Amino acid sequence: MSIDRCEIIDLPKISDPRGNLTFIEGCHQIPFAIQRVYYLYDVPGGAERGGHAHKELHQLIIAMSGSFDVILDDGNNKKRVHLNRSYNGLYICPMIWRELDNFSSGSVCMVLASNYYDEVDYYRDYAEFMRARGQG
Repeated sequence: MSIDRCEIIDLPKISDPRGNLTFIEGCHQIPFAIQRVYYLYDVPGGAERGGHAHKELHQLIIAMSGSFDVILDDGNNKKRVHLNRSYNGLYICPMIWRELDNFSSGSVCMVLASNYYDEVDYYRDYAEFMRARGQG
């Protein structure tokens, strides 16, 4: 998989003076059915999250509040994406190494995932990830 497959997806935004609404329907706005949702919060200043890749899992990462950066790496190219809008999500396809950093105070990162948690799906060692991509 190439880093070029990872892209910002504009989610529907219904504007209203009483407050805006955004919705996400699996297989409609995003290219997978949602099997799991989790979120990161109270991330200490200077901390990093992620530091892994998935063999099969698809994800959509959304900054629900505040902002943070996602660093994508396909073994050949790297790209930093700044997320700070709750109506934008970053789609990450399988076999992309990701790291999250630069969390603002009070930020909340929500992740929609295509499968239930399965430790077997993870590459947590970068060298092993590179070997799996045929580059190590």
